[in-house]
Amino acid sequence: MSDEYSVDKIQVLEGLESVRKNPGMYIGSTDARGLHHLVHEVVDNAIDEALAGYCTRIQVTINADGSITVTDNGRGIPVDVHEKYKKPGVELVLTTLHAGGKFDDKTYKVSGGLHGVGVSVVNALSEWLEVRIKRNSKEYYQKYERGKTVTPLKILGEADGTGTTVTFYPDPEIFETTDFSYETIAARLKEMAFLNAGLRIEITDERSGKHEIFKYDGGINEFILYINRNKNPLHPEPIYFRGEREDVQVEVAIQYTDSYTENVFTFVNNINTHEGGTHLAGFKGALTRVLNDYGRKNNMFANGQSLSGEDCREGITAVISCKVRIPQFEGQTKTKLGNSEVRGIVESITYEKLSEFFEEHPAVARTIIDKAIISSRAREAARKARELTRRKGILESSALPGKLADCSCRDASKSELYIVEGDSAGGSAKQARDKEFQAILPLRGKVLNVEKARMDKILKNKEILALITAIGTGIGEEFNIENARYHKIILMTDADVDGEHIRTLLLTFFFRYMRPLIEAGYLYIAQPPLYKISKGKTVMYAYSEEERQAKVKELGERGVSIQRYKGLGEMNPQQLWETTMDPERRTMLRVTVENAVEADELFTILMGERVEPRREFIERHARDVVNLDI
Repeated sequence: MSDEYSVDKIQVLEGLESVRKNPGMYIGSTDARGLHHLVHEVVDNAIDEALAGYCTRIQVTINADGSITVTDNGRGIPVDVHEKYKKPGVELVLTTLHAGGKFDDKTYKVSGGLHGVGVSVVNALSEWLEVRIKRNSKEYYQKYERGKTVTPLKILGEADGTGTTVTFYPDPEIFETTDFSYETIAARLKEMAFLNAGLRIEITDERSGKHEIFKYDGGINEFILYINRNKNPLHPEPIYFRGEREDVQVEVAIQYTDSYTENVFTFVNNINTHEGGTHLAGFKGALTRVLNDYGRKNNMFANGQSLSGEDCREGITAVISCKVRIPQFEGQTKTKLGNSEVRGIVESITYEKLSEFFEEHPAVARTIIDKAIISSRAREAARKARELTRRKGILESSALPGKLADCSCRDASKSELYIVEGDSAGGSAKQARDKEFQAILPLRGKVLNVEKARMDKILKNKEILALITAIGTGIGEEFNIENARYHKIILMTDADVDGEHIRTLLLTFFFRYMRPLIEAGYLYIAQPPLYKISKGKTVMYAYSEEERQAKVKELGERGVSIQRYKGLGEMNPQQLWETTMDPERRTMLRVTVENAVEADELFTILMGERVEPRREFIERHARDVVNLDI
């Protein structure tokens, strides 16, 4: 089998025309997420070279002018003229959709960029792109603008080694923003370094001077320890195993903690499969079987008890990394694996290796199964509580919570649910709303911190129960996003310390138990104004300290009256409608999860049992506080 990466390996399927007209088809969106997808596409090409065994170092730079440079020491994109298409290989790759060396299984045994649209899409959606290639002891250069070639491929001079450098500036005509986030890119690169043991990935931000190097010889084992570093593990060392069948490589690392939620991260050819797929299904099936088989064999269960999948996964942190020769992803953004054969392969390897580990480490096995048994008892209590709640709902002739002021619209895509704190704000919101499509659910006091509670305790909390019932999706294994009664769920809390705390408690609940709502883009945070500024009959609202200063200056400082809003109840219904609830004028923040590992860490620090990480977090970010309520 030849591993030669030469020009005749490049196949062309079709042209580039549609990319600029329909960018969302190729990168998901033209907002900040789509913008960063461009970086991922170029980095993924370099990662593919690492998977093939040719690249050991990748450098990513956010340049001072806002462009991005990605350099690798792989083989370099071919520069010879393609016999059929009469163009250099690099020009074919960068200007033609579905052109690349990844359509057979010879040049790349495994690859994330299977569709061959990645770097050409980046070129099409960039104002300009430059490529430099070290190959054949020479350095080559070519420039493109908005996907079109503007200079012929030329030799710059002699060069040592091999590799590719791509520099691009995203097109402001396409993207809502062209401002790259160092944190977003760095989080992705760190993930890649964990998944590729020994690969050195470097990031530099010339705008701020930030610089980091990621290199993890321990691979996904180290990844697990990093994820759990602020949690209390039940066994000090992660459980690690790997196996290979039918050209599918499977690598798994597992560690249980004393938390009540599960964190399972899945990857295929280094692509983060956020929506899981067949590899995740195989892992879950095997895990449940192993725990049940071991428990029965060692007489750990009473009265024919068995553990459910959720019981077995309570407190688990797992990383599943598969290498698949011909992966079938759902869509170019690659969030779900579809290969049916992978399920059986992952399931058999996991069952075999995990059973073996349990036999060799009975103390760890018993600790894990004991936790699952306690979880099972709590889940049974939660099930009974749910059934009781349902029966009560039927007897009371209304399944919806009494405090919910529902909207008359029955089309979920047009309906909004405002979750507000307290009866006072709830009263104002009910008067201010448009009853046709806006529902109001007032919550009394601070909701339960779900980070420190099992499901049975969560379902005994009246405020959480009202929330679950109003939204309609159910929770846990019963969760079904199709049953969501509103496609906009808006957290509207006071702009003070208590309001911030309530909002964080609610965000923790949604992240831990209703994350698909966040991923579907249904969760928002309302932005009520901080100040009312008036002079005579002129009234303005300011949503930040900077805006307040600017508007006071605009009105002229003499005779200006400033009111600082501490709570939503201080606004009359008309003001609340105008500033916070009117779709024509309001400002809302959509809640997104760009990086699930970082989000998990943040909720663990802020809402978990351990005080020390929380104190360190507060000290580290004290200078970043924008609104300090004293």
